[in-house]
Amino acid sequence: MKTLHSHVSTSIFIFILSLLYPFHSLAIDTITFSQPLTINQTLVSKDEHFELGFFNPGNNNLYIGIWYKQIQQKTYVWVANRDTPITSSSGNLTIISNGNMVLVNQTGTIVWSTNQPTRAGNTVAQLLDNGNFVLRLENDEDPENYIWQSFDYPTDTLLPEMKLGWDRKSGITRILRSWKTINLDPGTGDYSLMFTVRHFPEILLMRKETLIRRSGPWTGRRFSGVPEIKGRSIMQFDVEDNSDEIYYSFKLVNSSIYSRLVVYSSGVNQRLVWADTTKTWSVYWSFPGNCDHFGECGPSGICTANPAPICSCMTGFHPKNKQAWDLRVGLDGCVRNSSLDCRSDGFKLFKNMKLPETSKAFLDQTINLKKCGEICKTNCSCAAYANMDVTEGGSGCVIWEGDLIDMRQYADSDNGGDDLYVRVGASDLDKPQQPPSSPPPPPPPPRRPNTKVGKIVGISISAFAMLICLLILFYLKRKKTQPLEDRQGPEDIILNDGVILPSRRDYLSEAVIDELELPLFDFTTLVVATNNFSDTNKIGQGGFGCVYKGILTEGEVVAVKRLSRVCDQGIEELKNEVRLIARLQHRNLVRVLGCCIEVEEKLLVYEFMENKSLDMFLFEKEKNLKLNWKIRLEIIRGIARGLLYLHQDSRVTIVHRDMKASNILLDKEMNPKISDFGIARIFGNDQTEAETKIVVGTYGYMSPEYAMDGHFSTKSDVFSFGVLILEIVSGKRNRGSSNTSNKLNLLAQAWKLWNEGNALELLDESLRDKFLENEVLRCIQVGLLCVQGQPEDRPNMSKVLILLSNETVQIPPPKHPGLFTRKINNETESSSKGDDSMTVNGITISILDGR
Repeated sequence: MKTLHSHVSTSIFIFILSLLYPFHSLAIDTITFSQPLTINQTLVSKDEHFELGFFNPGNNNLYIGIWYKQIQQKTYVWVANRDTPITSSSGNLTIISNGNMVLVNQTGTIVWSTNQPTRAGNTVAQLLDNGNFVLRLENDEDPENYIWQSFDYPTDTLLPEMKLGWDRKSGITRILRSWKTINLDPGTGDYSLMFTVRHFPEILLMRKETLIRRSGPWTGRRFSGVPEIKGRSIMQFDVEDNSDEIYYSFKLVNSSIYSRLVVYSSGVNQRLVWADTTKTWSVYWSFPGNCDHFGECGPSGICTANPAPICSCMTGFHPKNKQAWDLRVGLDGCVRNSSLDCRSDGFKLFKNMKLPETSKAFLDQTINLKKCGEICKTNCSCAAYANMDVTEGGSGCVIWEGDLIDMRQYADSDNGGDDLYVRVGASDLDKPQQPPSSPPPPPPPPRRPNTKVGKIVGISISAFAMLICLLILFYLKRKKTQPLEDRQGPEDIILNDGVILPSRRDYLSEAVIDELELPLFDFTTLVVATNNFSDTNKIGQGGFGCVYKGILTEGEVVAVKRLSRVCDQGIEELKNEVRLIARLQHRNLVRVLGCCIEVEEKLLVYEFMENKSLDMFLFEKEKNLKLNWKIRLEIIRGIARGLLYLHQDSRVTIVHRDMKASNILLDKEMNPKISDFGIARIFGNDQTEAETKIVVGTYGYMSPEYAMDGHFSTKSDVFSFGVLILEIVSGKRNRGSSNTSNKLNLLAQAWKLWNEGNALELLDESLRDKFLENEVLRCIQVGLLCVQGQPEDRPNMSKVLILLSNETVQIPPPKHPGLFTRKINNETESSSKGDDSMTVNGITISILDGR
């Protein structure tokens, strides 16, 4: 009751204040150090398009916002302090001595600030005619040299000339976020509109972390799933991708209208137009509409919007759940009528298509559509391909593997969509597209055979089948009693324990089945390339063998990993690594070039990394001087991008299980690449975690739940990545134990310094003053978030990358990290190297008190 009385009093006070001191324009568009903006004043842009001032939307709070000056129906396009309102009856917006602009309440407390690095000279804040509110130096010769601008921090509205996307130089990501409640609470709501800069650029509508709608990728003229982008007479749409930024924006051709793109608190996303002739906002296009919800027709299903949203299956497919399909519930999608055989498959052209979801697609801007089709034909896992850019005859290539999700077909090219070439069986190439909801065509009725001929054929087949069965039984009985040494084929290998190792021919068959198409190297070639695996060529050593530098006869420099002959897991590691890494393509993953399997030799051939591994720089005093802060930050972000690909963006979810500094390789540009997938595991579509009785990994990097109970998930990799962040920042190795001495391990030390407010003391002394304080603190905080004791508290890698790249995103406070205490015994300590030894159980976990 007391709170309600206070709100009522505040509202009455503001109402009375507005009567006694009505809001009036300062007749200028600028705030200076000596002339702040008070509660009863507004700024107006030069040509009176926009106005800025205090407003109360009806929730008894005060905000600083921008609205259209010429539109009587007050329409807010930007709010400064949306999540930190002024709850008192007055405030002012002013420039303080360090040049920043701040919003203070009645008591003088700062509730919002531009919060930019201090700059010399006097600054002014100006409201521009395009609705941008900027902070700049007063006498700067370049009027567009902004210290800060509201266009970088949008709320729920995109105006002409605003950019939706990512500024690569500043790291700022521009995203629209809805109000909490329409016309009442401008706080950050559940819905966001973002321009994805990974893979094929497109616009996504999200509800928290759930994808609601996608625009389809930008194909040069428009987004393939937004047919409404055709009104070139009144506005122009553009996507720009250069070294500085990647973004989507629009411009008005007709200056007599206003237009804005809005995300409402209900999830509705609309483009609105105001014309002087109509004096009202009209809806140019609106979502949701027919076929707009993500994945409405499931895998391989196509949605057609007219006359009503109806799902159909592509040629060669039929509904997976026929009963639900007939009820127009198509989420289960479609499945193939028959399996493909790769050699005789072809590609059927589907026109006017919203291209499928592209997060797992492969893109190449350098090749044309013909070459794209040839690559797709030879890759048995390729499901479809298309042009990246359809302007000027088409260019670039995008290839989809796996399920094709979220497709839509339009009536004609004027209404939207692009050409999509989908892999189908040879028998389906000439078939027309099936009408909506049609089941697969029934098989032709069987012919009635001649009775006499049928009996003869039946007897013959039965006799032949019986003969085959007898021969198989005889062969199996003979093989069972045959000595082991007589049973090996011409290329089979018998290991010391009597286990038959598959021959090279077996591996070739397996490679074809798994669609790896990985080149095979001759063992002699690799012997010559590595100078007979000499110690002078050795560049590294891991748990399963050594790595050597090699030079092939063509002059190409490679890294050759020779698996240990005595390692029981060597062959399993090779099979696992070949299956995984051969199908992974990412700039932050090491690339495998081939393998060799001859007699007892098992080798993998990789691209050569000139700067070897991260640990050789990080933990050696002479070399870590080369790792300045800028390089370290890029290494952290690069590793994060590689892990995000493994966890989310590759065709399958992959948990690495051995993320550590020695498994991060550095090329000549110091770009990081994740390596060593020998103990990695693939997760199924619905799988979130797995369990093992044999815990393998590296001491100091393993998460508590994995080390103790054998439970591992993507959050286990996140923990290891958090350890890596703290090691990269500090230049110190995490020893993995919190022992009885006074010396804390790295995680405990970081946690202690963070709680004391002295986190910068963790920074490597070699960096001295050559770093940005806010970047270092952000990395330490993200690292502590990743090593939290409970896996559900740790962020996923997509969130981690956002936190590392966007300084405007608020980071939550970390909880206690999971700390290790080691029980030393003969089984645990398998190597004197300690930090790089493979461990099997024998570890307990303790949680450090935050005191």
